[in-house]
Amino acid sequence: MNLDEIRDLVQNSLEDMKAVDIVSIDVRGKSSMTDFLFIASGNSTRHVKSIADAIVIKSKEEKVDVIGSEGRASAEWVLVDLNDIIVHVMLAETREFYQLEKLWEPEDATDKTVEDALSDKA
Repeated sequence: MNLDEIRDLVQNSLEDMKAVDIVSIDVRGKSSMTDFLFIASGNSTRHVKSIADAIVIKSKEEKVDVIGSEGRASAEWVLVDLNDIIVHVMLAETREFYQLEKLWEPEDATDKTVEDALSDKA
């Protein structure tokens, strides 16, 4: 699958599982780890885990490499690494606390680097 097909797979999986506030962020040129981030919320830890599990299952069915999944035990924040795309599924409270979207805003919007934004959270 090409990158656009994987993005569609993730978007559709999130929508099918009724994820809330789905955001896709293009981080090409900003991060060497991945090309796109998806951030979405679930209504409960069970919902967060189910959303992440659905992405893993659908990805494997479509022969997309699943590098790993972290955070399933507590399910407050589950990360699914598909190499070119990283998916963050969080409880709303967790998402509000970490505000990942703000880390990836254009620099002119915040006048901060990613490192500055991280140090503000510490």
